[in-house]
Amino acid sequence: MLDDIHLNVVPRTEAEAERIAAVVAPTTDFTEAESFEENPAGAATVRARTNADAFSQSSGNMPFDRELDFKVGNGLFRKIWVSAPSSTLASDGLGPLYNARGCQNCHFKDGRGHTPNGPDDNAVSMFLRISIPGDVNDAIAEIEDYIQVDPDPNYGFQLQDFAVAGQPAEYQLQIEYEEIEVELAGGETVSLRSPTYTAADLGYGPLHPDAMLSPRIAPQMIGLGLVEAIPAQDILANADEDDADGDGISGRPNIVWSSEFERPMLGRFGLKAGSPTIRQQSADAFAGDIGISNPLHDGGYGECTERQIACRELIDGGDEDRDGLEIDAEGLDLVTFYSRNLAVPARRDVSDTQVLRGKELFYSAGCTSCHIPKFVTNRLEDQPEQSFQLVWPYSDFLLHDMGEGLADHRPEARATGTEWRTAPLWGLGMTERVSGHTFFLHDGRARNVLEAILWHGGEAQAARDTVVEMPKEDREALLAYLDSL
Repeated sequence: MLDDIHLNVVPRTEAEAERIAAVVAPTTDFTEAESFEENPAGAATVRARTNADAFSQSSGNMPFDRELDFKVGNGLFRKIWVSAPSSTLASDGLGPLYNARGCQNCHFKDGRGHTPNGPDDNAVSMFLRISIPGDVNDAIAEIEDYIQVDPDPNYGFQLQDFAVAGQPAEYQLQIEYEEIEVELAGGETVSLRSPTYTAADLGYGPLHPDAMLSPRIAPQMIGLGLVEAIPAQDILANADEDDADGDGISGRPNIVWSSEFERPMLGRFGLKAGSPTIRQQSADAFAGDIGISNPLHDGGYGECTERQIACRELIDGGDEDRDGLEIDAEGLDLVTFYSRNLAVPARRDVSDTQVLRGKELFYSAGCTSCHIPKFVTNRLEDQPEQSFQLVWPYSDFLLHDMGEGLADHRPEARATGTEWRTAPLWGLGMTERVSGHTFFLHDGRARNVLEAILWHGGEAQAARDTVVEMPKEDREALLAYLDSL
């Protein structure tokens, strides 16, 4: 059974379960906003700031005595790491290979990463994952339909485009775009950019002939703790792997291996739901993105492979006071606490006539089949910020086949090469305010929300086509609704 082993849960009573079922049932009244709709994170919601700090606030219901942990975690999240050995013992251990020198470099202002802005811009908030097909006999037996992949012998599971002094970087990311015209009802046209990715300037020999590459852009950080607190069974209840109801939507849970608990767990985080908890995702990012050893990845050489001998032999920043690690359990837990409590801003214009019309169109187009509006989180003994909150993430946190247009053809746990986790939509309209751009999807190819919709295929093809055929006035209302989230 996939339970919530990562949480200290107070079981729901039958009466609570009945109340929750009524509260999260889809609305059929679009004449006015629903109760509490302006607070997408429940009591943890904060007011919508008008500056770039809109995603950097602590949970609105955080007790005062927990604010210090949030601030210290923020300091670690913003820390700029340096290579070892150095005089700043608390900050050395960078690399030897890395994509960024700190968490905030990728998740700037806790927002969304961006694609390189021309050939002179770096790809600090974007990289390529890499793997090769594995032996089916090596697949994790406890997880049904698990797709075994192995690291590239020369480059591991992630390509790093920076290295400490004296070491070559693994590659440089190159992107070329082809413009594709899409005609909308009423004669309007939209140009989509179709990317081709190249791992250029390889520093450690050729890629494996069967190497599978997947571009990834850093996602926004808000609401993660609330996603983690949604009961696994509530997410699994929306799965329909065989499309038994015949609606063309067959959401599947990604079941992944937890290195924290050494057992299968429900994947919730990452673009393919490849990570089960915020702590594991944070530990993986420290090791893979920055090259920092931690309780779940104790190698001081980060992601250097066995073939990268010189890389593995460099001095690391492990310290006896940190159990020989570059960030110890206390530091990892503080970063986890910070990440868990980055607050979701309040909705805007929830009662606006155009927004309400757009909401009705969002529902009637079938978007809520995957972008499920609301859940109620577990009642928790030790996480007051996330405990028993009505939240509106607009995601089912399941995998869906999104068609060949978005396919990366790189599996991850149970996720196939055409499947992606439904992206949460809360905070969507604040993206430009925080990040200075409106690049969406797993690789930032969409330059605005409409382009993102037009890339939907596979299970989302029918909803996408409905948007294409809408009168311009209705499309604008739908976009106004999405901008209010």
